[in-house]
Amino acid sequence: MNNRRNFIKKTAIAGVGLAALPNLTFGIGHGKDTLKLAFIGVGLRGTNHLNNALNRSDVLITAICDIDPNRISLALDKISKAGKSKPQVFGANEYDYKNLLALKEVDAVIISTPWLWHTRMAKDAMLAGKYTGLEVSAANTLEECWDLVNTHEQTGTHLMLLENVNYRRDVLAVLNMVKQNVFGELLHFRCGYQHDLRFVMLNDGKTAYGKGVEFGEKGISESVWRTQHSVLRNADVYPTHGVGPIAAMCDINRGNRFVSLTSHATKSRGMHNYIVEHGGENHPNAKVNFKMGDVITSTIETANGETIIVTHDVHLPRPYSLGFRVQGTKGLWEKDGDRIHVEGISKPHRWDDSKAWLEKYDHPLWQKYGEHATGAGHGGMDFFVLQAFVESAKQNIAPPMDAYDAAAWSAITPLSELSIENNGEPQDFPDFTRGMWVKKKPYNWIKDSY
Repeated sequence: MNNRRNFIKKTAIAGVGLAALPNLTFGIGHGKDTLKLAFIGVGLRGTNHLNNALNRSDVLITAICDIDPNRISLALDKISKAGKSKPQVFGANEYDYKNLLALKEVDAVIISTPWLWHTRMAKDAMLAGKYTGLEVSAANTLEECWDLVNTHEQTGTHLMLLENVNYRRDVLAVLNMVKQNVFGELLHFRCGYQHDLRFVMLNDGKTAYGKGVEFGEKGISESVWRTQHSVLRNADVYPTHGVGPIAAMCDINRGNRFVSLTSHATKSRGMHNYIVEHGGENHPNAKVNFKMGDVITSTIETANGETIIVTHDVHLPRPYSLGFRVQGTKGLWEKDGDRIHVEGISKPHRWDDSKAWLEKYDHPLWQKYGEHATGAGHGGMDFFVLQAFVESAKQNIAPPMDAYDAAAWSAITPLSELSIENNGEPQDFPDFTRGMWVKKKPYNWIKDSY
């Protein structure tokens, strides 16, 4: 962290724009030199964004908001130790964030709060004219998905979905391969969120990732709010980590779109078994009926004829994996196994280790900033997602992942819920672009700026 901060300061002083952060080069003559940034929510995720913002010379943190005074104190301490001015503080109640949004000293806002607050806060931020960064997932219902799009179109204010996996090093290398036609014409994808979250959704009420079987009012951190979704909903409630990178590869909302979805869910056993094992069969939570199936599988069809299988699996013991597979007429990449096969180059019916391929097609962003991004969180991905947000906000231009993407990707949640409720019945995706996907050009992902 200190090395990255020193790097930024030295390059700024030396005036070597291209070697520094994007604001030192790409924003010159096109927008603000400094972005006045506020944070709504400084829990674990919000604090991560705060840490990265404090390392930028082009960001001034003017306000923070959280209803937990402990998180406010921690954030203020970090800001002070970074040698920055104290921001205005909000958090008197759940709606105090609206007073933050009324500040003229705020150009942009990053929202990192529990899911049920995402859309309403993002709407209020756009209505207030603040360039909006929204954590995933963006919406819980189809109505909320339309709210994001309609508010963006009503106000002209931009929203960026802060999906960091789009910036993962291997994902961007494969995207580079896709754009260079290494795999040929694209046909099929697999992705998802496969992550054992039992120790996150159930804890001891004292430590965020501690052992225990409490949630809700007796829990702490994400277990206070996230677990209730598993109790009440049978849906893929967290689709964007997997589907976001795939959407970029097949140009969703930009020459292509999601057309329909079918979903199925297994029975629910994982959470109950974990509670019994760690809390005993007489623990009150052992009587809770978790509605969400342990493994939820959705299949999406696109307008251009591709299929995408999306898996949600967070209640069972398993190693972490987003399960990526990218397949075309000439070959494919599979993350599980770290393997690639390209016809005419790989040996027939044999896999290549992906390492050499990923190094060959390493993305320009990682080639340029990789050394300075590695300490930024999530293997460096958080460095790039904040960089894209700040640079887009300074120029007040459409971000790489916009309100239409936020709506389309998040719509998987309510559509999967409807499909599961109706025995896997296909569900039509709304066209959130209102037909504009037909002529909208793909975003230029293959560049070294942001």
